[in-house]
Amino acid sequence: MLAAGKEIRENVRVLARTGDTVVREVLRGVDACSEWTHYPAGDVSDPVTHGLYYYHAHTSAATRDAREHGHFHTFLRASGMPVGVRPAKVAGLARSEIAGEAMSHLIAIAMDGYGTPIRLFTTNRWVTGEVWYASRDVAAMLDNFAIARATPSWPVNRWIGAMLRLFRPQIASLIRARDEAIAAYPSDNVLEDRALEIPSALDIDVERQIAAARAALAKRKRAAAPTSVGSLP
Repeated sequence: MLAAGKEIRENVRVLARTGDTVVREVLRGVDACSEWTHYPAGDVSDPVTHGLYYYHAHTSAATRDAREHGHFHTFLRASGMPVGVRPAKVAGLARSEIAGEAMSHLIAIAMDGYGTPIRLFTTNRWVTGEVWYASRDVAAMLDNFAIARATPSWPVNRWIGAMLRLFRPQIASLIRARDEAIAAYPSDNVLEDRALEIPSALDIDVERQIAAARAALAKRKRAAAPTSVGSLP
């Protein structure tokens, strides 16, 4: 987690040298972020790891959360999933596929207008058209997500993978909370219920998470250090 935090800082620093942010990178050449339009066009996918992401907004700038400019959605295709993972058995669920292969949504990362991540959240199935997987299986997919390619933006590709590593404990908790919210929601077809869009969410701060990771690592090192017993006679 600490190494991921350092990588996030480095990618942000490199982009800042030219006045850019991760959001400006994915919106390069675009004047405004239109709702539901994917940026960059065609999404970003890795043919080896089978990870995928895109940036967009669900509503117009006039109606969305005042703090949020847009958000990244992250996914993993079936070919990149751990061995043994299978879609959840959900009665009446019409499975969606992209490029003929089932995908699972992992987590969304909300960004403010300055290109800073402000919140993590999960989504209901209808939002992304994903194939539904149980929370334990989605959590197992997190370690397999990576975009190991230079295009369309090497800093953004590295940044988004590092975000999933830095906040892995919180992401796993949010995915569990997603399933709990889905199970408790009063609807005959909850996964398609437009009234439930975001089952779980959490505000985040990169620097605070880095500090927490550094403190936890220091505590572990102290606990592992040998105890002095003094000099033998």
